[in-house]
This record gives sequence, structure tokens and C-alpha cells, in this order.
Amino acid sequence: MKLEFEYGTGVMKAELPDTTDVFIPGTTVADPAYIPYDQIVEKTRESILNPIAMESLDKLTRAGSRVVLVIPDIVKGGLQPTSHRKIAVKVLLEELYKAGVLKKDILILFSNGLHPRTTPDEMRLILGDDIFDEFYYSGQMLTHDSEDWDNLVDLGRTDSADRVIMNRFVYEADLAILVGHTQGNPYGGYSGGYKHCATGITHWQSIAAHHVSEVMHRDDFVPVSSRSLMRRKFDEIGMYMEKRMGKKFFGCDAVLDTQSRQIAVFSGYIRQMQPESWKVADERTYVAWADKKYDVMVFGMPQNFHYGDGMGTNPIQMTQAVSAQIIRHKRVLKDSCVILFSTQCNGYFHDERWPYLRELYKLYQCDYMQTLPDMSKYAQYFATDVEYIRKYRYAGAFHPYHGFSMMSCSHIAETNTAAIYAIGAQEPGYARAMGLKTRATFEEALKDAMKKYVGSNPNILALPGAFKTNPVHLCMRDSAAR
Repeated sequence: MKLEFEYGTGVMKAELPDTTDVFIPGTTVADPAYIPYDQIVEKTRESILNPIAMESLDKLTRAGSRVVLVIPDIVKGGLQPTSHRKIAVKVLLEELYKAGVLKKDILILFSNGLHPRTTPDEMRLILGDDIFDEFYYSGQMLTHDSEDWDNLVDLGRTDSADRVIMNRFVYEADLAILVGHTQGNPYGGYSGGYKHCATGITHWQSIAAHHVSEVMHRDDFVPVSSRSLMRRKFDEIGMYMEKRMGKKFFGCDAVLDTQSRQIAVFSGYIRQMQPESWKVADERTYVAWADKKYDVMVFGMPQNFHYGDGMGTNPIQMTQAVSAQIIRHKRVLKDSCVILFSTQCNGYFHDERWPYLRELYKLYQCDYMQTLPDMSKYAQYFATDVEYIRKYRYAGAFHPYHGFSMMSCSHIAETNTAAIYAIGAQEPGYARAMGLKTRATFEEALKDAMKKYVGSNPNILALPGAFKTNPVHLCMRDSAAR
């Protein structure tokens, strides 16, 4: 069987046994029907006008009400003309104006969290020319700055002792609207819902409550589900924000298919809206397909995806992406499985976007660092580094604490596999230093794995295009596990 897998900016060919099973999201098993393009505005408006367990916008707002629309950053949700963000924000603005809210009292805030702060070009791509031109030039379109203490509010700690520091504009608004996506995510099952506010408009000390080894290395984190401690922390933090604000978030989440098209739209009180959106999303995301468990999983990694250019070559980001595939598909993988993936692994860290990861990588090579969790002792040191913080705030970089979430996730690859082969690495030492094996071709790697780990007749799962579509969480055919 001849297949092609992502590799850098192109593809790498592989010849795998004819018994290989191939899964392509949205193709091998079709997504549920998406809302026809000519009905998207109508269906979105219907959801917004009929919120779950919450009053409608015309009762929640009036002339003089201050409203903040919180929008995900470039990492999530699609950029097509009919994307949920474009449609939902347009409809929300129309309904707010009808309720008497004045344009001058509306703020659009991008919830980038510890991701690079949203640039004006990205804002325009995400929301379109009309909304950008209406709000950006009047200073009413901002990007969250998790280090701007003039615009943060320390709310103390939850009952679980998790620190909650949130955006002041959201805290002080008369109404905060979270526009999000119910989209499969290895971190807690789904994006959207309370995950949106717990990660997108907070400080690194709040992120440190859940994106850490103590939470991510628990048995309930792998395989992915919405019942993990991480998910419970998202919900607790979000509800604690509501308690301290003295008001509920108004959520507007879309369930998205593999091409980021809206399957359904849910609005209202997140605590009750969120589980309703999950019921629909489960049908798209948790795909009960496999008849057997797999010894080998094969995929390819482009240079530029998800978090940005360099994710498929930067050794820490690259290994995190491997772990994410394991978290999603653990239900169909044997405990002693082997991973084969193509990567240029050419030493390109993209230092402007991740200015601290090269230093983290070098530290990992010395001073008794045996596994990635050993690096956690440096978390606060990096998170408070003035220069790295300046680069996050003003130079388009990820916040330095973000790297420790990536390393915590990366460790999952080691603990859930017998071996991981990086195929086609141009600078293979980077991969080997992360605990990976290296080979020039898929065929060489599979031959070595068959000799050492999986025997002469392994069950092989191939995932071509793994990073080109919104992925699924594969399950056994006879399983209803979520």
C-alpha cells in the first residue's frame, strides 16, 4: 500500500503492508451534516435569541450597558467567510444594537491566553474587514495581555486552591459574551465552554493550575475525555469567575466538523449549555470505528500547523504533537504501541515565536535531567523572565510558561509507547535528544520496529493528513467511551 504523509512543506511517500488500516477524518467516517451555508446566519441567530437557561440579550442589556465579546485567537475555529466567529459576532452585534447597546460601549477582546497576542492582520482574518474596520481603529478591538497588571484582576483562589487572575475588561463588563468552539481537543476533551475563559483571559499562574504534570500525567488524562481533572478545573475556574463577577457568562459555541463548518450552535448559560453541545459534538469527535487495537500508528508532520510555523520541526513542539495524537487515539492503541512519523526536524526552532524553547531544550540535555517532568523546577524562573515576557507582550512570542505545558504533554509520548521513530529528520540529534529513534524512511523504521517491538505481522493504523483537518478521537467500534 502506497501512501503519502506530511513532511515539512511537502509529503513523504511510504509503502506499508496492504493490511494497513487508513483513517482520514471526515472521509473514512463522514461527519454529521453541517448547517447549509444559506442557513448559518438564521441558525446562529435562533440560538442567540433562545439561550439555554439564561435570559435573552434584550433583557440582559440596555443603553449604557458595557459589553465585551471574547473571541478565540488564530489557533482555533477556521477563517472561512462563514466561520462561526465571523457569523456569531455579526449577529451578536446586530442584536446588541437592537437592545439599545451603544457601539462605543462594546469591546471585542481576543482570548489568546499565553499564545502570541493577536496581531491586527490576524484580527482582520478572523473577523473580516467590516467588523475589523468598525472596531479596531476606535480602540475597541484588543488582544488579551496576561502580563498587563493594570488590566488584570486577582480573584483569589477556588475551593481547590487554584489561583484565578482574569482580564479586567471582562470582569468589569455588564455582560461578557464568550464566542467559542465545541471542537475536539486533547486538553480536556473540548475547546469552548469554560475552557475558553479558564485559559484564554487569565494569567500564567492560573494556567499553572491545570496545564501541568500533576494534572496531565494522571490516568484520567489519557485517553482524552471530558471527565478528567483538567476539565473539572476548567469548569471550577469558570464558575468561580462568574461567582466573583456576580453574573454569568453568555456563551455562544459552535460544534464544528473536520473542515470547521458549523454542525450546530448553542448559546446561553455555559454550565447547562456546555453538556448539550458535547452531546452533538460526541457524534463527530468520538468515532467508534476500530475493530482491533493497533501495534503501530503512522502519520506525518508538516512544519507549520496549529501553533504556527516551526511546530513540526522544533523538538519540544514536535514531541508535543506526537503526544496529542496518542492522547486522542489511545483507546485504539496497544499499551506497547510504536509510533512512526515523518518530520524534517531540521533545527528550526522559530526563535521569534518560541524564544525560550532553545534554552529549555539545552537545559534538558544536562544537570541530571532524565525525563521532561524534571524540567518543571524551572517553570517559575522562565515564567517571570523579564525579557521573555517582553517578547510575549510586544514581539509576537508565546509566553514563556507555555513551554512547560508543552513539555508536560510531550512526556505522555514516552509513557504510552514502546518506541517512537522520527522519519527523515535532517538534524536527527534533536529528535534523539528527546528520546526518539531516527530512521531515513518509513520502510526502514517499520522493519526495525517489527524486529524489536511488534513482531512480523503488526496491526498498523495510518493517519495521512492528520494535521490538515480537525481531528477525531478514535474509539473501538463496540465502545461508547467518552
